Amino acid sequence: MMAEFRKPKHDKNQPKPMRARMWWIVISPSAWAVHFLACYITAAIWCEKFSDSGNKRNLDLGVTAYTLVALAVIAGVTWLSFKNFRRSDPPVPFNFDAPSERTDFLSFTAFLLSLLSLVATLFTALVFVMVRSCD
Repeated sequence: MMAEFRKPKHDKNQPKPMRARMWWIVISPSAWAVHFLACYITAAIWCEKFSDSGNKRNLDLGVTAYTLVALAVIAGVTWLSFKNFRRSDPPVPFNFDAPSERTDFLSFTAFLLSLLSLVATLFTALVFVMVRSCD
């Protein structure tokens, strides 16, 4: 007779295992990359086809929408990774090879990459605020 397989119970005070959250490290930089490409491809098409009209409002609205969506995704990942990292209050130098420390390290890495992606997204949007023409 086979022994019944049970999932170990998870303590709510400890960080969740990062197996499923390993991909969280790339979500924020990917959101920035998609935002960057969407903004510049939209600007290239708009400047080629509609720059004669002089009305840049539609381009600004598109970039604003792209920016708000990207910032929402990045802020969500930032908050969740920070919350997961601070749940166990780990020591900053990760010296031991334990599952909880790997989880803390991955959460901290996702948090820092999210902050970097947040700054990069704001800098990308700032270009459209400062440069007012297609020339």
